Order: sequence, then C-alpha cells, then structure tokens
Amino acid sequence: MSNKTRAIYPGTFDPLTKGHLDIIERSAKMFDEIVVAIGDNPDKNPLFTVAQRASMIKKATVNLPNITIVKFNSLLVDLATELNANIVIRGIRSATDFEYESQMGYANSSLKKDLETIYLMPTLEYSYISSSVVRAILKFDGEIKHLVPQSILKDIEVKRKGKS
Repeated sequence: MSNKTRAIYPGTFDPLTKGHLDIIERSAKMFDEIVVAIGDNPDKNPLFTVAQRASMIKKATVNLPNITIVKFNSLLVDLATELNANIVIRGIRSATDFEYESQMGYANSSLKKDLETIYLMPTLEYSYISSSVVRAILKFDGEIKHLVPQSILKDIEVKRKGKS
C-alpha cells in the first residue's frame, strides 16, 4: 500500500475563483495528490457544464502536477472510498461557512469513521470571493477579472457573450 496522501477538494466550482485556486495551490503543497472533485448537481442550475468547469480547473492548475480532476454525483464518502482517500479539504470564509462545513464534516465522519476534514481559510485578499458573487456580477455584466484566475477569463467571457 502506498504512503502517498490523497486529499479530495470537492465543490461545484461554478466558476473556479481565485479563492478556490488559492486553496488548491496551498493544498497541493501539503499532500501528494489533490483530487478536485466537481459536483454534478443539475438541481443547482450551474452556469457552466461539468466539462467546462473541468477544463477551466485544468487550465488554472496546469503548473500543479499533483492535481487530478474528477466529476461526482454521489455521496462524498462514497467517492472517498472509491478513491482510497481519507482527507477532505474544505475552504471556509466565514463563521457561517464553518457552521455549515463542520456539520457536513461530522455527517461524513458518521458515515466513514476514518474520513478527516481539513478546513482552510483562503488568503485574506480572496476571503470575500465566492462563485455566487462571480455569477451575480456576470449576470449584470460587471467586471470579474480580479475574482477569477487569468487563465480562465476567456472561457468565462465566451459564456458571458452566449457563445457556448
């Protein structure tokens, strides 16, 4: 059995933000492999398809060799079992995030005893950024280049202009 540590960073990433990328980059320094798991939940009415989100994450993490991208539409604990991963990474920006994420962490732990959740706060300059904020600004044709990685701006602009 390998001693490599594999951690899962689950999310919708609709779209990927600088806050997400900050968590991915910092996690990539802590663990041997980071599996960025894109939640495929059509009930959330995502702006981008799973394939588009995966493509944007791939572009933004091209310099990180230990990143793997998967899609999932199951319980996180089932994905963790399937991937032989016992660490989940979650980003928290506020007390509200922590309250929600700690409940999810406890629920996951009740289903898979050896699953640990690690909470990371984004760097202060990204602490207010969320995909919801980005989508709201996009809806009103506002400026988002300070909120998302430069490498995916073109993808977002194509979507904004209704070309995809």
